[in-house]
Amino acid sequence: MSAPEKPAPPVNYWTKPYWNAANEGKLIIQRCLDCQKHIFYPRICCPFCFSDRIEWVPASGKGRVYTYTVVRSNAPSAFIGDMPFVIAIVRLEEGVQMLTNIVGCDPDEVRCEMPVEVTFERLNENFVLPKFKPAGSE
Repeated sequence: MSAPEKPAPPVNYWTKPYWNAANEGKLIIQRCLDCQKHIFYPRICCPFCFSDRIEWVPASGKGRVYTYTVVRSNAPSAFIGDMPFVIAIVRLEEGVQMLTNIVGCDPDEVRCEMPVEVTFERLNENFVLPKFKPAGSE
């Protein structure tokens, strides 16, 4: 019996640019044209000033682990082959926070405030997921 397929993220008209960029190996976030604040997760209006004048801008892809957990037991699930794995909130240099995975290191090495940088991992033929690895790692 094979493991279930991993779920794909939902895509709608306001998230499509984000997923298209990820498929090209680029990390983009939104910025409000009125209050100039960066926004993540993708939205149809600014959560700070409620303007609908939002643009997509390149993100640095650099940040720090804000908080995390190591998943060691998650059966049965499509993620059983990934265990143990790290689910984290990363605060980007732009100030937004992203729910993501930390990859490219032993899960026991992850720490709060650890510098990280974006990397991209293919989920399936339609999706590439932005994840984060320790800064400066190969």
